[in-house]
This record gives sequence, C-alpha cells and structure tokens, in this order.
Amino acid sequence: MEQKSFHMTPDEFRRQGRAVVDWIADYYERVESFPVLSQVKPGEIRACLNPEPPMQGEAFEKILADVENLLPGVTHWQSPNFFAYFPANTSGPSILAELLSAGLGVQGMLWATSPACTELETHVLDWLVDALALPRKFKSDSAGGGTIQDSASSAALCALLAARERITQYQINARGVNERLVAYASTQTHSSVEKGVGIIGIGRENLRLIAVDENFAMRADELAKQIQTDRAAGLVPFFVCATIGTTSSNALDPLPEIGRICRDAGVWLHVDAAMSGTAAICPEYQTLNDGVEFADSYSFNPHKWMFTNFDCNCFYVADRAALINALSILPEYLRNQATESGAVFDYRDWQISLGRRFRSLKLWFVLRYYGIEGLRYHVRQHIALAQNFAAQIRASEKFELVAPSPLNLVCFRHVNGDAFNRQLLERLNASGRIYLTHTILNGQYTLRLCVGQTNTQARHVAEAWRLIQQVARELEGEK
Repeated sequence: MEQKSFHMTPDEFRRQGRAVVDWIADYYERVESFPVLSQVKPGEIRACLNPEPPMQGEAFEKILADVENLLPGVTHWQSPNFFAYFPANTSGPSILAELLSAGLGVQGMLWATSPACTELETHVLDWLVDALALPRKFKSDSAGGGTIQDSASSAALCALLAARERITQYQINARGVNERLVAYASTQTHSSVEKGVGIIGIGRENLRLIAVDENFAMRADELAKQIQTDRAAGLVPFFVCATIGTTSSNALDPLPEIGRICRDAGVWLHVDAAMSGTAAICPEYQTLNDGVEFADSYSFNPHKWMFTNFDCNCFYVADRAALINALSILPEYLRNQATESGAVFDYRDWQISLGRRFRSLKLWFVLRYYGIEGLRYHVRQHIALAQNFAAQIRASEKFELVAPSPLNLVCFRHVNGDAFNRQLLERLNASGRIYLTHTILNGQYTLRLCVGQTNTQARHVAEAWRLIQQVARELEGEK
C-alpha cells in the first residue's frame, strides 16, 4: 500500500513555480502603481490574516492569490521611485539564483558539506578583489581571503572579534587586557560598530567617537591625538573603523592618513564600504580605495548597489588566522578528513553562526549575466542621475546642499528651516509617489535622496525633483 504524502510533487512544483515567476514578473511591471512607502497603520495587515492556521492544507493558487492582500503592507524597495536609506536592490539573475540556492538547499558550514558552495564563494570573492582593484592580500592564495556575511554589521562584528583576538593574544580575563581595550570610529560611523563593541563585551563606553571635518569625514589628527591620550592613560587601542561612504552623508574618511596612524600604532583597521564600495567597479572611482592597503579587514554590500538581493556582504581579511582563531570551535561531530587536512576553507570559522546558505550563487549569476562592463554602465548611470539632481539643488534659490555629493547620495534641505523640511518629507512620503529619508547634519534636519534602485531612470529622478518643488510650494502657500 502506497504511503500517503502531503508533499508537493515535482509536476506540481513545476506548474506552481511558473506561476510564482509570472507573479514576480508581473509585480515588476506594475510596481510603480503602488505607494512606495506602505500607508497602512500598525496592526492593519495582521488584522486581515486568519487568526488560526488551517487544519487542512489549502490550494497553492489560493495562497499565492492571498499575497495580494499583503501588498498594502509592503514598502516597495524595488520601486524605481525608492530613494530612501541606501538601496537594497536586486535583479532578475539574482532572484533566479536565489531560487536555485533554495532548491539545492545546501547547508555549507564546512567544505565537506558541499565543496561547490565553498569553492564558488572563494572564487567569486577573488574575482571581486581584481574587479574592484582591492589589495592582493585579500585574495585566497595569500594569508588573507574573503567570505560572504549576511550584512556589514556582521562583518564589523567579526572584524572586532578578530582585532580583539590579535591584540589580547587570546588572554581574556576580568582583570586583564580585555577590560582596557578601546575602539575608535567617527561620529558619522554606522551604528553597527557601537552595537558590536557592546556585543563583544568591552563596553560601549570604550568606543571613542572621533570628530569629523566640514565634509563629515573623520579627522585623522583627532584620531591620532585620542589614541595617544588613551595609551598615556594605560588603555589599549585595538580597533579603528573607517568608512568609504557614511550612511548619513556618503562622507569619505581619509584612509591613507588613518591607515598610517593604525599601522604605526599597531591597531586593527576595518574599512566599511557598505554601499559605496561598488563604485570601485568603475576605474575612475577606484581612487576610493586609496589607503585600503593599510586595512586589516574590508567589507562592502553587493546587496546594496550590485544588483544582488539581500543578504550578501563581501568581507575580506588580510590575515585569516586572527579571524579563524577568534571564531573556530571544532566539536567531534564536525570533524572530517578534509578539515583535518588543512587544505580547505571551512567558512563556518569565518562567521558568527554555524549554518551557511549558498549565497555565492546569486553573486556569480549577477557577475556573469551583467559582466563587469554591464555593472559599470548602471553604476555610472546612477551616479550621473544623482549628480544632475545635485546640480539642480545647487541652482535652486529655495533649496541648498548640506554635504558634498561624491557619488549617488544627495543631502539637501529647503531654506525655510527644520520644521518646514520635516513637514516636506512627511508630505512627500505620504503621497506614495516617492520615498525619501532624513538625517541630521550640522544640527540641521536634512533630506537624503539616494539613486541606486536597479530600475531607476532619468524620468524617475526628474519626477522626484518636480514633486519636491511642488509640495514645497504648497507648504509655503499654507504658511
């Protein structure tokens, strides 16, 4: 007697898979018809869901149809009118590769659990060292190498752990070196560094926030002075995070100066290039990497601006031994011949968690489908659109730039002050036609427009500028 099964058969999977791909393709054709920022109130989506799970399985067609009921609660990050935060873009080849990854269902914690998962990752990360003109010390045939993390936050945490491992020489105790460790970042550095310092147990009070200059970049002279002060107080400087393209303003920290300070002080230098690192795919922007030769670790997010869907962060170290020593634990049930041979990478030793998905597939697909020239074309287009928008702000009597715009982020504000700009942003986002976010720069409420969504074109940026001016005029008329 044949055993009953509730599993989806290969034939049904084939049929329903086509339906899902069709749904996604249709979604991209109509994405501009939705409000970019979800307009629902808290709890509104959940109130539409069945209070209890079904006892009997439902038809897949009904499940897929019900996805439409979720769309009012979706903020459409893939809308070409999404200009908020930094992008989290994707592309057709990346989506299809993610499907393949899910279908293969690999758990790539060890080389032995799927050699292709590990070796493709190593290979693609080496490709990107060359494509971005990064230092050769980050390639796998050196003492260093690269791996894929879920985010720049995880990369910063791993860098902190590796830096602590190196400086303490594995001597962690309540009254030892660990409690005297001090880390450094600028006042504009991403919050993940502060969070990471807390997680590794040295205390957030031991993170020094270094002042920035008029362009919101870290002041290297202030960093050097603070390191000297801390050393004189008997503390142990161990970690500096420098940024290529800060979140608030896209500021570029002076890496050569910071790098020399870190080298001379024996301090680990981590470089966070989360979004802006992708720009180095273009030869004319590879000067962004000047000074990275001093870095002990470096990371950037293809899931921000290289058309590779979340999550995908490329994390490189110059000396993988410090990272592996900080994170490696080998219980008996993970022992295997390949690991003990020392001839392979086990990437579980390069990250916090044990499990690993086959993330390199989507990066491999994107690099092969677009080619380096295809990626360069779209990055250049985005930068050109942002620069044109910045030029219009510059020429306007009503708006002003608040920070330099070296790449694809424009920080600007209306001349009528903070309350006006706050109202302007709220009304723009409530329109559903575009989505912007804000920051505070020099104590001023500042609007941010970032051009980096995969399908954003000149007409979308032009319409955004027209709408910004129109809403500003309406607000002025109400005063």
